[in-house]
Amino acid sequence: MTRQVILFLASLLTLSAIPLRAQEKAQQSGFTMNIGGGIGVPLNPSARFAGLGGAFQVGAGPRLNKHSSIIGEFMWHGLPPNRGAFAPIVNPQVTNNSFGASVNLYALTANYMFHIEGHRYGYYVIGGGGWYYRYAQLQNYTVAPGTICSPSWDWWGYVCQSGLVPTSNVLAARGVSSGGVNVGAGVTIRLTGAGLKFYMEARYHYSPQGGNISTQIVPVTFGIRW
Repeated sequence: MTRQVILFLASLLTLSAIPLRAQEKAQQSGFTMNIGGGIGVPLNPSARFAGLGGAFQVGAGPRLNKHSSIIGEFMWHGLPPNRGAFAPIVNPQVTNNSFGASVNLYALTANYMFHIEGHRYGYYVIGGGGWYYRYAQLQNYTVAPGTICSPSWDWWGYVCQSGLVPTSNVLAARGVSSGGVNVGAGVTIRLTGAGLKFYMEARYHYSPQGGNISTQIVPVTFGIRW
């Protein structure tokens, strides 16, 4: 997660150095952009397997009128495994000291935003849908023969065979994807007369992920928008 945090901070510093003239030009063209990051909270059933994780989003799109915009966004959300994810699968007899795991969520969405801007403060609601991809990786892990499938294996992306977990992979990496939806709200604080704003946002994301365990998260994001 450290690399993503460094990239996020570098992006904010770059954006803060944009000349006011460039901001004015973006505003006159009827185009809006945003970049931000924060912390995401998983909800059940995702919360049974993942804890708090970092989140990053970047988006851009046209302003339709004074209050409406269409925004295409990319989002990354870390889903660090918790004890609930490991307890049903970790067996000291079939793992070694280098055992590790990671889960990441990536999303591309198209969203409608309704916003009202005051002299200093503003607020908005946003919602839409798109494609969500959850990628899970188990490193240096061997499945014991005859292991019976459970929802935990579905979280890690295993496709069970005849009710059993396949044993062919020492390095297990699986991705599951499906459509999804999101809805949220945020507040803005104007930083400059040219339209640069600081924003705080909370948004709910849901994707069935084509299996027994859907992805449900609420990232709380802080960033800049213009």
